[in-house]
Amino acid sequence: MRSIASCYNEHAIRVSDSYCSRPSTQAYLGPKLHPSTRDSVTCMYKLTLIETQKQLFITLTWSKKLLGQGFTITIANSEHSLSPSKSNARQLRKIKGNETLQSQNFKVQVLWDLSDAKYEEGPEPVGAFYVVVLVDSELGLRLGDKNSLIEELLSNLDAKEANFSLVSRSETFSGTAVYATKAKFSETGISHEILIKCGAEVVEGGEAKKGHVLSVCVDKKTIFQVKRLRWNFRGNQTIFVDGLVVDMMWDVHDWLFNSNSASSAVFMFRTRSGLDSRLWLEEKSLHAHKEQDKIGFSLLICACKNND
Repeated sequence: MRSIASCYNEHAIRVSDSYCSRPSTQAYLGPKLHPSTRDSVTCMYKLTLIETQKQLFITLTWSKKLLGQGFTITIANSEHSLSPSKSNARQLRKIKGNETLQSQNFKVQVLWDLSDAKYEEGPEPVGAFYVVVLVDSELGLRLGDKNSLIEELLSNLDAKEANFSLVSRSETFSGTAVYATKAKFSETGISHEILIKCGAEVVEGGEAKKGHVLSVCVDKKTIFQVKRLRWNFRGNQTIFVDGLVVDMMWDVHDWLFNSNSASSAVFMFRTRSGLDSRLWLEEKSLHAHKEQDKIGFSLLICACKNND
């Protein structure tokens, strides 16, 4: 699949206000469809080591293939691409374990316990688990709610706690054209419910029109709709969440014009550093930032309308 950035060149369509509805307190009225199945979740965390101030990116991938059996971890330093190579990925297939691996001159120790993990509608655990990552004896990543067990593990290590933050979350779906997820757009913000629907436009009385419409809802409120989707199959819209400027971008071209049953659509939410900052895709490169601390949060949704 093409990179989402390639979809937003100088010929890409930008949806004007005339094609986007105003915020509404009513959810989009359309055919009742069950949300798609979440097949995988990939979370990327930025880590800054205390001793050396070096930055690392730790990526965890949860998938249906490893449901209840483990996860995939990838380590990349800040001087490399933010999309680590597959050759650096390591699958941890046990539900509980302690494994040490060497990555780019760093000694990485991973401790995890998924034996009692609780799941909702996806492969990512939501409770009764822990994942701890130590990098050169520093506590680099700490996930889960088994705090007493985590403290017991760390009691004899005397590990300094490095600073880490979630910088991106990618989810893949299959099934219908309805996608439901949750996301926090800042470390101190609250979790928001996000619902994306793509389907036939519906008028009063429940009658479906020939055209397609894209609806984006946050916390059960329709933030905006994109009509005439065959003309506006790619675009972006700026929204405000928790005082942050967030760009929402979409590409549904293959859904509408590709006869392949496995055609995918891509949706992205990405925070800006401020009101005056430029759209992320207008920058030459993410590495053009003078300070990597300004890297914003992004939520990427890759959606396939069939269940292969």
